[in-house]
Amino acid sequence: MDPLKALADAERKPYWLDTPARPEPLKRLIGNTRADLVVVGGGFSGLWTALMAKERDPGQDVVLLEGRRIGWAATGRNGGFCMATLTHGLPNGIDRWPQDIGRLERMGVENLDEIEQTLRRYDVDCSFERTGELHVATEPWQLDDLSGHLDLIRDLGLDYVPMDQEQVRAEVNSPTYLGGLWERSGCAMVDPARLAWGLREACLKVGVRIYERSPVRSLDDNGVTIDLRTPYGVARAARVALGTGVFPPLLKRLKHFLVPVYDYALMTEPMSEAQLASVGWHNRQGVGDSGNQFHYYRLTDDNRILWGGYDAVYYNGGQVKQEYEQRDETFVKLAGHFYDTFPQLSELSFTHRWGGVIDTCSRFSAFYGQAHGGRLAYAVGYTGMGVGATRFGANVMLDLLSGERTERTELAMVREKPIPFPPEPVRSGVIQFTRWSIAQADQHQGRRNLWLRTLDRMGLGFDS
Repeated sequence: MDPLKALADAERKPYWLDTPARPEPLKRLIGNTRADLVVVGGGFSGLWTALMAKERDPGQDVVLLEGRRIGWAATGRNGGFCMATLTHGLPNGIDRWPQDIGRLERMGVENLDEIEQTLRRYDVDCSFERTGELHVATEPWQLDDLSGHLDLIRDLGLDYVPMDQEQVRAEVNSPTYLGGLWERSGCAMVDPARLAWGLREACLKVGVRIYERSPVRSLDDNGVTIDLRTPYGVARAARVALGTGVFPPLLKRLKHFLVPVYDYALMTEPMSEAQLASVGWHNRQGVGDSGNQFHYYRLTDDNRILWGGYDAVYYNGGQVKQEYEQRDETFVKLAGHFYDTFPQLSELSFTHRWGGVIDTCSRFSAFYGQAHGGRLAYAVGYTGMGVGATRFGANVMLDLLSGERTERTELAMVREKPIPFPPEPVRSGVIQFTRWSIAQADQHQGRRNLWLRTLDRMGLGFDS
């Protein structure tokens, strides 16, 4: 099907949020209130922090402030890949923290196990399916990359299954696949919006006070408490946890480390039984191809295909704007790639198209810290892999606010900061040239030019 025709009737809104099941908003913060802990941000980071704070100490008073609606931003717009990795994949973790990689992988799996247990405990229905993820190669050079860490994977005891061309196509039938790795237990598929709404209900059950449509405009520290001002009120607390992602930070130092990158996705109409049979996909894994500019895709409950990624767009100046959530150039490109991957689905059209902003840092995985004498903690920079890792980050923030030394707080990953990005306009120039270089690498058998090799040595770069 022609991509323009396939997109003609696609709604310009996130599929996950386009449902009558979306709960009604909670009340705004009006007037002044005090709490032991105020959590800023109603995405996964904030929801997990608030819930686990009450689980650690049911007697403490916890307030969560959300500027719009629970789950409306990155949390309700992503692909729903709930991954065990804390480091944006094993290769990135090996490159940056080789001395801790065994612990990081173990802690990531434990974190995913605990997510599954929590959803069961609070009866959260978010279509959690621990199907794993297929990492597929579509070019010969990608096969070498996929096999490069097999010895370490075995040493770490990770549940990966190498697959040749015939085996991987038996799982998901695409003529573009040359081979792959099935990471069998390190990833679950979820409906991310329903996960957020389920966590909202869990928070309310344990006594968290949640205020929606209450954006925090300023943060003031009087030496005893921190005051968070919203349009109609003030929340005052001894401790604060920031889970605001890439949005203009209440802590100014964070702007040096974060850049907003826009990611885009499509959702197909439901497949017929014959169409699904032509693809196979009996084990319902998430799938990611292995280019520098990569696609990610998965099945929904009603056998639609979410298809996203490839373009990671930085808009010069680094602003976050609603208009950036729609980019027809990218939607057409993605639709064309979809039909290249699944030519047998040439009659399938799209029902939704949307974009969302990702908080990216130079090391591609979350970083953590404190301010205001240790009474404020933050976790940001998940670079698109925060569905699962935000729970780990929430635990880190709670550890830091408690003053405890834990296995988490002793990690080099937690103690170190990424390399900051240069200021504008140099930042825009660096990022755009890096994006061009990444695209060139994909077109030349993965060969990285001098610029990319230099950034690799510096530990600085840009990942789609």
